[in-house]
Amino acid sequence: MAGVSEYIKESYIELTQKVTWPTWKELQSSAILVLIAAVIIALLIFGMDQIIGTLLNKFYSSLA
Repeated sequence: MAGVSEYIKESYIELTQKVTWPTWKELQSSAILVLIAAVIIALLIFGMDQIIGTLLNKFYSSLA
């Protein structure tokens, strides 16, 4: 049990004294960048899904 409490103490010290946290402005900038990237990736996947779905529908309807 001493190992667990030592780990928690060391983790707390590292998080409060050694980690360099981003400023509020840096955090907002990074969050906006991640949001934009996620939207772009989602739109790309949606577009590919629509194209593949259309092609498969045409292919299967030509077989019937």
